[in-house]
Amino acid sequence: MSKTLKNWAQNVRWNPNEVAFPSSQEEVQQLVQQAIENHRRIRLIGTGHSFTPLCSTAELLISLDNYQGIIEVDKTTNQVRVKAGTKLWKLGALLFQEGLAMENLGDIDVQSIAGTISTGTHGTGTGFGSISTQVVALRFINGKGELVSCSPSEQPELFKAAQVSLGCLGIITEITLQCVPAYRLRLENKKEPIQEVLASLEERKKKHRNFEFYWIPHTETAWTKTSNIAENSEPDKLNFFNYWTEYVLENYVFKLFCEYARWFPSQNELVSKITAASISNVAKVYQSHKVYATKRMVKFYEMEYSVPAECYQDVFKDIKKLLAAKKFRVHFPIENRWVRQDDIYMSPAYGRDAAYIACHVYNKKEYREYFDALEPIFKSYQGRPHWGKMHNFTKEDVVRSYPKFIDFLNFQKQQDPDKLFVNPYVQQLFGL
Repeated sequence: MSKTLKNWAQNVRWNPNEVAFPSSQEEVQQLVQQAIENHRRIRLIGTGHSFTPLCSTAELLISLDNYQGIIEVDKTTNQVRVKAGTKLWKLGALLFQEGLAMENLGDIDVQSIAGTISTGTHGTGTGFGSISTQVVALRFINGKGELVSCSPSEQPELFKAAQVSLGCLGIITEITLQCVPAYRLRLENKKEPIQEVLASLEERKKKHRNFEFYWIPHTETAWTKTSNIAENSEPDKLNFFNYWTEYVLENYVFKLFCEYARWFPSQNELVSKITAASISNVAKVYQSHKVYATKRMVKFYEMEYSVPAECYQDVFKDIKKLLAAKKFRVHFPIENRWVRQDDIYMSPAYGRDAAYIACHVYNKKEYREYFDALEPIFKSYQGRPHWGKMHNFTKEDVVRSYPKFIDFLNFQKQQDPDKLFVNPYVQQLFGL
């Protein structure tokens, strides 16, 4: 009997008839060749941190958890070839041992590096693209069982399709990353009035290496997060107050708030105000990979859209008006980040500097009405969803939003002609 699996948020459940854990590129290739012979379809799972059914399958599920680590380090170029199943938290530690680091990261580090780039995951900072832009070469096993290599100099157009592929071209086995010398970050988290943040937004984005903020619904409070390179003379700064804020307040105490708001829906606005009042100013100086990541122990559902950066203020105003008018029973902060444009075919930041707005709901509460009301706002500003977050995009939406979608589909047909890596969700999304 097959075992029921579920994603991190527990909103997607599926029953693969087999789960395989290859430990080498050769084993991955053998599994693909066997699947071709037996007419079985395959999907990959990293950490299951996507909120969409990207990983679900009733057939063969492959995990690369046993295929992690660094393969090769080139100290002359700071390029590092890594196994695709390597988790971000592990990769950060391994790179640090080599005196290197990722140029930029998001605020969660449990994902595999392959899953991270395949869904277009990102951090924040107008000087940085999504994590996929740090990739300089890829190897994958395609739907014909072939080992394929691509990079800006080797099959460059295929490379642009493979950098954000949703697992549709094949199983990524090796990723070469352009890294930088290891660095430390100075992080400052502050409680500030939302109107002051919005009024000084352009200045903050230009002045600071990494800037983002959370708006607490039903309040006029923002929680800003600002990071810059720490000076060599600055000592590391980690203390009990950091631990208390990041682990206790942001997780255990916040979960109590979530449960209270769940059982007493009329109190969501009060919970938001208590959350805003309890925000503390925090400062930290430490190694970059330890600063980016935040522990997330409270499970939630998430919708995140990328909109043109120049539209951000209008989008945010519309969201604020919606929440004031509809009085949705939500209290989770809304996250706001910025990413530089890229030329990756299926990247939400393709061809435009982007603002990403992420909305969350506690995973024991109903989310549909809230998300269904938000999505038309995003779409009215040419919004594109984060591929790992909840959305209702159709093939028509994808065609309208992605100028290179047809090129991507042509590479999908070329690399996986028999739809070995297509599950029902991808089939419907892309009209395959």
